[in-house]
Amino acid sequence: MKKLLAICLFLVGSLTATAWAADAPTAKSSAASTVTGEVLEVKDVDGYTYLRLKTKDGETWAAVTTAGVKKGAKVSIEDFTVMNNFESKTLKKTFPTILFGSLGGTGSAKSDVSPHSGAAVKPVDTGPIKVVKASGVNAYTVAEVIGKAAALKDKPVVVQGKIVKYNAAIMGKNWIHLQDGSGSEANNSNDILVTTAAQAKVGDVLTVSGTVRNDKDFGAGYAYKVLIEEATLKP
Repeated sequence: MKKLLAICLFLVGSLTATAWAADAPTAKSSAASTVTGEVLEVKDVDGYTYLRLKTKDGETWAAVTTAGVKKGAKVSIEDFTVMNNFESKTLKKTFPTILFGSLGGTGSAKSDVSPHSGAAVKPVDTGPIKVVKASGVNAYTVAEVIGKAAALKDKPVVVQGKIVKYNAAIMGKNWIHLQDGSGSEANNSNDILVTTAAQAKVGDVLTVSGTVRNDKDFGAGYAYKVLIEEATLKP
């Protein structure tokens, strides 16, 4: 009887894990994750273009970084993440389902708008990043914050680095990936996520002041072992 009960519990656990994995968005979709359709409606907001698309499987909404897309255009949304019940405070609208991804198939420059950090983030330029460590109290490198995350939990830090990825207005925050040349891509210690209300752009070298948070789960698959929150940015 005990053996039978153990088998049943194992099967239930496996099915639950499978169902969760199917619903949770991933950091990077596979190469096959592409939706193509005709643009039926365009809504531009600060940093984003929302598109209502007519696809072979029906209508769907998608969001990409600001792009000059016109109604009637044929576009493809690539490498996308699916989000359910996403609320856009700017549009004052909740989307039952929306695709956040890269715009492709029209000759436009692609734009990755997924803030997930499950995979190593590649810098936008090919040159090595080497930013001098911030000075003063609470100054750390990116690698030091990640390596000392437990000790720095809920404490203020100051980090100077280069923005290699920037996503605006997701869940009421701007999402920044910061690198300074410290750490290693092999163990993801070279890149830290920063959330802020301030605006910036990829390529900016800034001093970030914020609070270290550990094991933060925003829901909808947005979970991080360490990040810097409520940050202020200075050139």
